[in-house]
Amino acid sequence: MSHSKIPVAQSIVHLCISKGIQNVVISPGSRNAPLTIEFINHPDITAYSIVDERCAAFVGLGIAQQHRKPVALVCTSGSALLNYYPAIAEACYSDIPLIVISADRPIERIDIGDGQTIRQKNVFENHILYSANLYSELVPSTEMSDPKMLQKVKESRRHNEQEINKALNTAIEQQGPVHINVPFYEPLYDTVDEKTVRPITISPKFNLPEITNEELLPFAELWNTAKRKMILIGVMAPNSIEQYFLDTLGSSEDVVVFTETTSNVHHPHFFTRIDNMIGSLNEQGFKDLQPEILITLGGMVVSKKIKTFLRNFQPLHHLHIDDKKAYDTYFCLNKHFKKSANDFFAQFMSLTKPVSSNYQEQWLAIRNYRDTRHTTYLKEMPWCDFKAFELLMKAIPKVSIVHLGNSSTVRYAQLFKQDASLSIYCNRGTSGIDGSTSTAIGCAMSTEKQTILITGDLSFFYDSNALWNNYIPNNFKIIVINNNGGGIFRILPNRDKDSQNFDHYFETVHDLSAKQLCDMYGFKYLLATTAEETANAQAELYENNDQPTLLEVVTMRKMNDKVLLEYFDFIK
Repeated sequence: MSHSKIPVAQSIVHLCISKGIQNVVISPGSRNAPLTIEFINHPDITAYSIVDERCAAFVGLGIAQQHRKPVALVCTSGSALLNYYPAIAEACYSDIPLIVISADRPIERIDIGDGQTIRQKNVFENHILYSANLYSELVPSTEMSDPKMLQKVKESRRHNEQEINKALNTAIEQQGPVHINVPFYEPLYDTVDEKTVRPITISPKFNLPEITNEELLPFAELWNTAKRKMILIGVMAPNSIEQYFLDTLGSSEDVVVFTETTSNVHHPHFFTRIDNMIGSLNEQGFKDLQPEILITLGGMVVSKKIKTFLRNFQPLHHLHIDDKKAYDTYFCLNKHFKKSANDFFAQFMSLTKPVSSNYQEQWLAIRNYRDTRHTTYLKEMPWCDFKAFELLMKAIPKVSIVHLGNSSTVRYAQLFKQDASLSIYCNRGTSGIDGSTSTAIGCAMSTEKQTILITGDLSFFYDSNALWNNYIPNNFKIIVINNNGGGIFRILPNRDKDSQNFDHYFETVHDLSAKQLCDMYGFKYLLATTAEETANAQAELYENNDQPTLLEVVTMRKMNDKVLLEYFDFIK
């Protein structure tokens, strides 16, 4: 096996392997050549080459999201590193472990006019768990006999090994992004046949604090007396909570469980479409729904309506369960239990008892009424985004992985029931449109399951470099809802949606088509402009597995906001 001659490159790869890191996404460059040589020659590493660093980082995020293990990103020096930032921010808020390894010039070459050189030290400090700034390492030679120089090399190596271990362990222990910045002296491409270093591996530590029954008892007593309890579940990976606990909560008449499309939990009594439930409540309805105690789980919540409700009609007690962090989203957080949901419920439920209440029954009746109105409205609906989502969501094949774009896409998806066999993801950490396609492709590269991306037109075109990727599997599908602009802005209050400035600066009206991109990147292209064409095109979309396939669904730009706003009035 061929190795980079530069010791620190060998140390980084050795320590990555020792901690179970197997996937690396490399963006081509020269300064990162030692890292590239070491990674691509290691038999235990799966390496991908993605040119665009912004896309590469989101691809890595998609791989890490699917495997639930860290993924390394490797880039050259200069502005290449800055292109990782959107994915770093998403990983930070979504608790996804990414290992950013950037090549750099030695410190004495910074700010003297060398090309492709910026200040890389601590560049992600606001959105990173740990920044390891390594020392430049001289390659020992037979001529290097000065004891002081040899001691300097030894100390430099010891520092680097400690920093690499700390960075990798932090990503694993805290599940988030870290940055290792590596200055390299030239020459960069020299290799040796045998490793010249054996770095010490420091194992990660997992020390979640124990929760005593004494700590839980006050909250269990509150739970045992409250007749209106609410569980709200945000973003969660599939199978994060044991079904036994979900079934127990779902069968409790004093509990309502609100979930989102991205929660990936299921029970017949769960309220899976929050906005359908509360989008048309009056003040008395909100008071009737107001919980005495709220338990939140999972990551970010999509629904603005539930956030507004819980901020205006706050529970008396709010507990958040997460082994890492808690956000005071509703301005009334009382307690954060640093435990996994399973560990918490296993202990907490042993201290609780059933309470007689009509809380769940009351809201199930309202849900059933809203479902009937929902079905009635859909039957009379003209061709629009909403109608397109009705057809798309119910045709998704079972056991598929579904990635949802942000903005309108994830919100429309929230208005429909999802099959329990689906695994649903969305980049809700920062809720940006910039990496949805790349993340979905990273996921598709990591699984044999069919992966489907449903996205809006602006999000798709914004991230179109994602298709510049040699690893896209043939069973990957993209559905682009093209309403020729950023349609979500049309439903914002106090906007002059008929002005030319609104079209140009907010909605971003365009006449672009995905067809030319499909021709360039080898995707099969399908087009639908009506409900009938959409139904027919979906059959071909899911039958074809000879090449990646894209379905572009064209809707009417100026119809969507009217239909959506009237929907919430109709289901009251």
